[in-house]
Amino acid sequence: MSVNQSDFLVIGSGLAGLAFALKSADLGKVIIVTKDKAPSANTTWAQGGIAAVMSKDDSFSAHIQDTLRAGAGLCKADIVRNFIEQAPERINDLINWGVHFDLQPDGQTVHLTQEGGHRVRRILHFEDHTGAEIHRALLSACQKHPNIQIVEDHFAIDLILNKQVDANDINPNRCVGAYVLNKNSGEVSVYLAKSTILSTGGAGKVYLYTSNWSGATGDGVAIAYRAGARIANMEFMQFHPTCLFHRESRNFLISEALRGEGGELINSQGQAFMKKYHEMGSLAPRDIVARSIDAEIKKSGAQCVYLDMTKKSRDFLLMRFPVIFKKCAEYGIDMATQPIPVVPAAHYLCGGVVTDKNGQTDILGLWALGETACSGLHGANRLASNSLLECLAMAHNCAMEIHKQWPQLSQPTITPRPWIHPQHTDADEMIVITHMWEEIRHLMWNYVGIVRSNKRLERASHRLTNILEEVREYYSNFRIHSDIIELRNIAIVADLTIKCALLRKESRGIHYNLDFPWTGWTEGDRAKGLAEDTIIFR
Repeated sequence: MSVNQSDFLVIGSGLAGLAFALKSADLGKVIIVTKDKAPSANTTWAQGGIAAVMSKDDSFSAHIQDTLRAGAGLCKADIVRNFIEQAPERINDLINWGVHFDLQPDGQTVHLTQEGGHRVRRILHFEDHTGAEIHRALLSACQKHPNIQIVEDHFAIDLILNKQVDANDINPNRCVGAYVLNKNSGEVSVYLAKSTILSTGGAGKVYLYTSNWSGATGDGVAIAYRAGARIANMEFMQFHPTCLFHRESRNFLISEALRGEGGELINSQGQAFMKKYHEMGSLAPRDIVARSIDAEIKKSGAQCVYLDMTKKSRDFLLMRFPVIFKKCAEYGIDMATQPIPVVPAAHYLCGGVVTDKNGQTDILGLWALGETACSGLHGANRLASNSLLECLAMAHNCAMEIHKQWPQLSQPTITPRPWIHPQHTDADEMIVITHMWEEIRHLMWNYVGIVRSNKRLERASHRLTNILEEVREYYSNFRIHSDIIELRNIAIVADLTIKCALLRKESRGIHYNLDFPWTGWTEGDRAKGLAEDTIIFR
């Protein structure tokens, strides 16, 4: 079993991981392990943009209030302030790393758009594929840095803790690295590091319909949970209101920026309906828009609703939304003359591994950044385009904190236990893994979706108990394989989601339970201790 040493082990190649690597590589060697190719990450799928106060018509206090309002009383105000007030500096980081943003006609000032829940224009963007542009620039910078090594097609299986290696170790519980599967050779290696950073993104693939890339299986959350870290607020899976509805497309996002540029949601009768649900209409926060669409679909019996952009010129749509325009055209939809059929889909996990503002988890040496973390920024519902900001702010905070600790950090000298696992693989049984995966995703969509009830959640919990036992059997009795690892992870994430949902005896933000009707909340809720996190201990 080979052993690889570095100063930093970054698991995941999305924005948070790449930004952390660039901020830390001058201190020491960084190894980034990613289970697919480096460009494969949710970051590259982000269309809308990144939120930051960049206009004289905006203010930090306004952005903070919009974030707190969207988070339905569950945001941590100090975290919100920390991330939002450093946003302009993080935008400068991106520009210095080579990221391009769309500019005003003067060619000097960034163009800002508006999205749901924002009271003003504050979203920086690059056409309608901002995430891809950001990831391109940061990945290129990482590939050129002599202290950064990117290892593709390597899947982190489990973390290595000092007390797992030596039960008599009197030192506090510390993460010293991870066991990693080489997907090409099937061999398992050890990666040791002074600091291990989980930046594996979200868990949208736990649901049947999602806007996420195929590898968004909640790996970081499951890995941290198995190691003993606390997990919180998993019930808050945000459903993006507008995913393209087409028989040949299940996960193409129709950006919220379309509504920011005047797009209107209409029902199957061609009637605009959002004003009857919220004063902001089609620009209401995502949780409200998703539930409103769900209600319209159920009332009408239609399969979808529509996003109408026909009041905008073809030239404007081609210039502002070239990727979306082209994708719609591929499916026979001319968005200049036809409303776009849309439905909600699982999009963003607001819960995750419990961290502070720096990404520090309960386990020394283990950090979690971006969507993998539950930092307190998003509360019960993420404000649009705050996700890329969270990645950058946490990566910066984490790097600065490790800089402070650097003199006290030492390279692990322990010898991990050899990886022992069955060598047998049954090709016929591997087919069952696919069936179990689909069973979990259908289960979560049907019983733990946009609208829930105690009965549905209890039914899901009962069924998942049996599935978890079957997954444990497969993991224990067959040669390790990436499909088995992903199945194991989504089963754990699904179970944690249901457990958290059952603990929350109210409707709040994204979590809407018919047995606990929404009663609203006030800004004073958190000060009064009325809004609590749902925390799961290993």
